[in-house]
Amino acid sequence: MNEPEMNAGSSRTDSIWSWTVRSLSARLLILTIAFVMLAEVLIFAPSVANFRVTWINEKLGAGHLAILALDATPDGMVSEKLEMELLHQADAYSIAVQRVGAKLALINDMPPTVDASYDIRNTNAFMLIMDAFSTLFQVQDRKIRVVGRSPKDPTTVVDLIIDEAPLRDAMTAFAWRIFLLSLGISIFTASLVYLALQWFLVRPMRRMTRNMVRFAENPEDESRIIMPSRRRDEIGRAQQELADLQRGLHSILAQKEHLAALGTAVAKINHDLKGILSTALVVSDRLEQSEDPEVKRITPTLISSIDRAVALCTQTLDYVGTGTPPIRYQHFELGPVLEEVRQTLPNGAILSCEGLDRLELDADRDQVYRIFSNLARNAAEAGAEAITLVASPDHAPARDNNAIWIDVKDNGPGLPPRAQANLFKPFKGSARSGGTGLGLAIARELIRAHGGDIEMLETGATGTTFRLCLPKKGGHTRA
Repeated sequence: MNEPEMNAGSSRTDSIWSWTVRSLSARLLILTIAFVMLAEVLIFAPSVANFRVTWINEKLGAGHLAILALDATPDGMVSEKLEMELLHQADAYSIAVQRVGAKLALINDMPPTVDASYDIRNTNAFMLIMDAFSTLFQVQDRKIRVVGRSPKDPTTVVDLIIDEAPLRDAMTAFAWRIFLLSLGISIFTASLVYLALQWFLVRPMRRMTRNMVRFAENPEDESRIIMPSRRRDEIGRAQQELADLQRGLHSILAQKEHLAALGTAVAKINHDLKGILSTALVVSDRLEQSEDPEVKRITPTLISSIDRAVALCTQTLDYVGTGTPPIRYQHFELGPVLEEVRQTLPNGAILSCEGLDRLELDADRDQVYRIFSNLARNAAEAGAEAITLVASPDHAPARDNNAIWIDVKDNGPGLPPRAQANLFKPFKGSARSGGTGLGLAIARELIRAHGGDIEMLETGATGTTFRLCLPKKGGHTRA
């Protein structure tokens, strides 16, 4: 065989071995054969012991028949030639039979030396198994003495001296037959189990695996979502759960793609929109100088509308355009920040603070301003007239000295059920008509970026309360 042929043969061998190691069905086939063979081994030991006892009983029966020839003679004696013939037929060197009240013997003139004696009348299953294996693995041609009751007459005890080699040969042949039969049963059973598992388990799992790989290549393609079968077992449930998972992921990706397209579109029109709004602001400034009473009456409404449009565009761009800005840590007092928030509240809302004027933070001052401004403006625009910020250190777990806990309370009308269900979700969690719900969403993102969090404690007809947790020191080293 030349080298290319040897390499090809080695490659095929490696391929078969790789299939055996990696294939679940191949492993199941091998394990089934091994388990059935193990069960057959447990059956083999008592089977061999029983075969040995049966073989010895046949010899005891043959010895008993040989002795019966003595009963046919008047004096219980036979010629030497007939004696040798009877011993030869029984494959024995000597035969002795004992009946109740009498003893007859047909004994060879020179019986051989006995190497081992076995009495099968008084023994247990364990001893029979041990004696069987002792005979099966014996390498010497021994002469053995066996004693037992005749299978033809239980009242008769037969004593034989025989060669052990024929017994060992018969047991070896029986062992090989048992082995081949066990192997055949194992292969047949394993094949049935293999086919059943292949049909009910391996094939569906392969289909699911192929589908997952195919879906991962292009999760946006809805046609790649698996179609569950009608099975009601664990495989059917796994297929249904996989289909639901893929369908949910497909929807999320589609939604994110739409949001990304929206962000791109808003970013592209940002320049033109700013120009339009700038023009509108210039015109509104000129309108304010007009002496026409009707113009003076509608000018504040126009300016307010333009301001709201600018704020809406700014919030939308901040959320879908740049995301959370990087944190620039600095040390500052919280009081002046809250004073700036107080001066910018709409609708005449009043902001008051309790125990916060002298608190110091290590954080991004602008982002902290945006956090409290978003919360306070949301409350004021929802109809709240009074907004109160209260430091609540008693609520800190184990009195954490590295964080401050602030309750933001208002006396507004409370959040409607739809807003509560979509709290902190952009474009969904607004409590008023025309709102975007970005205020709370942006506030939570900024708080979490600092290592804190926000939650709603309560809401109702008497107002709403949010609780903030802000670390006193930032999670990053300041530049």
